[in-house]
Amino acid sequence: MIPARVAKKDPVAINHLGHKYFFGRLGLQKNMCKAVELWKAAELGSIDALFNLGLAYRYGEGVEQDMGKAVEFYEKAAMQGHVMSRYNLGILEAEKGNYDRAVRHHLISAKMGCHYSIDA
Repeated sequence: MIPARVAKKDPVAINHLGHKYFFGRLGLQKNMCKAVELWKAAELGSIDALFNLGLAYRYGEGVEQDMGKAVEFYEKAAMQGHVMSRYNLGILEAEKGNYDRAVRHHLISAKMGCHYSIDA
């Protein structure tokens, strides 16, 4: 089922397959580079893929760590309504000492239902 949807370039299926490679599930060997490659392919149609790319660049998993790219992917996903991307932007702003911006991101994500934002 998944290979057929991936072959048809379904961004949700491509993101899903990338997630399985990232964690080595469904009998697949763990391959973070392959996961990032798949997420890049799904980028245009999946906000979850954008979020996953943000995570990969933030932590340097499957790619060289690059906080600028992490923020870029989080922003793209957040602008399309991805709650955890918005929350993570708030965390990154707080780490840089930009507390006003951090609070704004966390207020937005809290309004979207992110309970972590209330604790942040």
